[in-house]
Amino acid sequence: QVQLVESGGGLVQAGGSLRLSCAVSGLTFSTYGMGWFRQAPGKGREFVAGISWTGGNTTYADVVKGRCTISGDNAKKMVYLQMNTLNFEDTAVYYCAVRQLYNGPYGPWGQGTQVTVSS
Repeated sequence: QVQLVESGGGLVQAGGSLRLSCAVSGLTFSTYGMGWFRQAPGKGREFVAGISWTGGNTTYADVVKGRCTISGDNAKKMVYLQMNTLNFEDTAVYYCAVRQLYNGPYGPWGQGTQVTVSS
């Protein structure tokens, strides 16, 4: 059974930084990459950043581009999200997910970690 566990969330003041981590276990198949998503109160889940294991290609949502960096280690089955210059609009539950195929859907998902930015 594939499990993803996010950590590193918390309460931070506007302008501060956080580093989220995601540990994956139970994978019995190779994957294309991983991604980070977030869901703010009353809103749908939105894409934040993604990384492919081959070539280490990364993609970012425009709202976080320049402020966030996704990185990972396929051998260790870990993915990270460094978030800088956080603002109130970054408050959300952050989820990591596996992407099995190029341009394929994301899933399975972790349970999420709460990030709260105080103004």
